[in-house]
Amino acid sequence: MTRPRPAGVQPRAAAAPAATRLRWAALVLLCVANFAVLLDSQSVILALPQLAGDLGMSAGDAQWVLSAKLITFGGLLLLGGRTADRLGRRRVFMAGTAVFLVSSVICGLAPNGEVIIAARVLGGVSAALMVPTALSILLNTFPEGKDRNTALAGWAGIGGIGATAGLLLGGLLTEEFGWQWVFFVNVPVALLVLALSPVLLGESHGRDNQGPYNVTGALTSTLALVALILAVSRASVNGWTGPRTLGLLAAFAALVAVFAAVERTSASPLLPLSLLRRGTLAGGNLVTLTMGMAAFGLSVTISQYGQVVLGHGPLEFGLLQSVMPFLAFVGAYAGQSVVTRIGFRPVVGAGLVLLCAGSLLLSRVPADGSYVPDILWGLVVFGPGLGAGTAAASVAALARVPERASGVASGVTVAALQVGGALGIAVVTSVATAYTTGPGAAGMTAGLRAAFTACAVFVLIGMVLAALLLRRRPEPATADAVDGGTGSPERKADLPLAG
Repeated sequence: MTRPRPAGVQPRAAAAPAATRLRWAALVLLCVANFAVLLDSQSVILALPQLAGDLGMSAGDAQWVLSAKLITFGGLLLLGGRTADRLGRRRVFMAGTAVFLVSSVICGLAPNGEVIIAARVLGGVSAALMVPTALSILLNTFPEGKDRNTALAGWAGIGGIGATAGLLLGGLLTEEFGWQWVFFVNVPVALLVLALSPVLLGESHGRDNQGPYNVTGALTSTLALVALILAVSRASVNGWTGPRTLGLLAAFAALVAVFAAVERTSASPLLPLSLLRRGTLAGGNLVTLTMGMAAFGLSVTISQYGQVVLGHGPLEFGLLQSVMPFLAFVGAYAGQSVVTRIGFRPVVGAGLVLLCAGSLLLSRVPADGSYVPDILWGLVVFGPGLGAGTAAASVAALARVPERASGVASGVTVAALQVGGALGIAVVTSVATAYTTGPGAAGMTAGLRAAFTACAVFVLIGMVLAALLLRRRPEPATADAVDGGTGSPERKADLPLAG
């Protein structure tokens, strides 16, 4: 006789589709959070000229509205990922979203440059909690294989939507309502994410969630990044061989050495150094760093060229420039489908080639240029390369990462892009300043052309790193890859793709 089924218990066949739908709904929510963070970063680029004028900020000070968030975002990502593994990924994700909400309100109400820069630092802290945690939840929601590759492509592809929307919305809000609304628009998105997270996201922890917090590691890594950004961004003023530049570079090297020593001896390392011995993780993230340098550097440079040299308004140039992030979204999805069939290494290589070609096309812009012949084709080439390259590099970096290290591995992957962005902005700003030959359009264009060339150099470095570090197949995930063999063995999952 058939036993009655308890109330509320669904047949296994019916429960499976429901679980699948919930999993994809969770992906949408995580991508919305990623969208919000990217929207905040991109929209500010077009709002920066008006913002700087209203708050009385110089060009050098205004750069820190961008760099302040990127530095704290990149510098604290590892701590954010590790905290999520230990305290609970959903809990930390929601805490970061709440801080993001507060930061956005303060930025919109900021009366001067000091307040907005401080609020952007807080925004970087919130992003360092939100983004790696969201990516870690994604990794633990989707098993390795086609579904995870599709999810990662969606995660990377939403960057194209966020960047496009940031350019369009940033231009529209700045032109129609003022730069303050670039920040206020984040408020309803953050509230939506906070409301739906308890419904759609399950709680999860890493297996190794005990031991003290490694605050020293977080502090030294962030200070090292600040020293490096300061050295590069002020090199055009202080001189590349000047005592201040060399002193900051020396401080950077010393802080990195201290960080490595702290991590090597810590009972609870922020970044287990043995994890970096995995060639695909190190290679994928270093390539991502160079792509971030090129992407952020090119975005800032093209915005300066379009608005200052050619005289386009924020909304108009936001529309014109949006072709690049839209094609990055298309490239991410096309790239992930190719990765599944032939592996990440050819896709990374093709993406880097397109990034380099697009940067070189833009390095020829004239002072009296126009959109279609001088800008459009460089963006059309650059966009798909960015989407496909970053999606494939993420797959490479996160291949066979063990579950208990997914938070810190996700933090490293996102940090690579953000640190690359901060470095890229600093370098292209310094290069453009050094090569500017005069106050007019022709003099400024000479500096911007040099900045576009610098973006191509970033990509060439990425090509060398990809050739040296991305192996034919990713290494299997073992406890040794995380803690030097002191942990318990992990279940290995085969990844159905070859690099």
